[in-house]
Amino acid sequence: MSPLLKPLHYVAGLALPPRCPGCGAVMSEDHRFCADCFGQLRFLGPPWCAACNVPFDYDRGDGALCGECIADPPRHAGVRAAVAYGDVARTVALRLKYGGRTGFAETVARAMLRLIPDDAKLLVPVPLHRWRIWSRGFNQAALIAERLSVASGVPADPSVLRREKATPPLRGLGAKGRARAVAGAFRIDGADRVRDRAVVLIDDVHTSGATSDGCTRVLLRAGATSVTILCWARVLDEARTD
Repeated sequence: MSPLLKPLHYVAGLALPPRCPGCGAVMSEDHRFCADCFGQLRFLGPPWCAACNVPFDYDRGDGALCGECIADPPRHAGVRAAVAYGDVARTVALRLKYGGRTGFAETVARAMLRLIPDDAKLLVPVPLHRWRIWSRGFNQAALIAERLSVASGVPADPSVLRREKATPPLRGLGAKGRARAVAGAFRIDGADRVRDRAVVLIDDVHTSGATSDGCTRVLLRAGATSVTILCWARVLDEARTD
């Protein structure tokens, strides 16, 4: 930082001090959680299902699969989430998406960075329909992908995957209803940009998987070698989504 700007930075810090993304408590640094909020976050990682990355309570050995993946193997190469969906994770996601706290894209990207696959070649955010972008002003997944790209060096392309059809809220729909809602909603704009690349699909929250399944389907059809989903929070069976 330029010596001329340091006094202004100090004054700004006094007027707008860093705050905990979860509860708003004053903190010493940006993007840091207070002890109470940090303690409520459940960070995810191995041991997990080798196919879908749902966490296991104990290590079942290399290549172990959960019951759902044994019965119905997923198209994607796993769902990697920084944290389990809970009160604090939900607050951060909602404040980013609806509260205009776009700086939280950096907060969640820092937590997600450790989970980027070693073979990742392209970061692709889950797209919003143009009407949703017009009303909100931004796509939170694209903001996260941008911050991840800067930190990891893996390029991000926010335009290669497009949402052609506005979809209704998926909550409350059964599996078949969710699949019908997203059918034909996504398309690739330039298959050469994903062909023969290991793609990482970026989102904020992973819930039923209907949206990511729709995106994965068209990315693989366009020639991607694999699609890994990477998100801030993942809804697990025991988590509440209300």
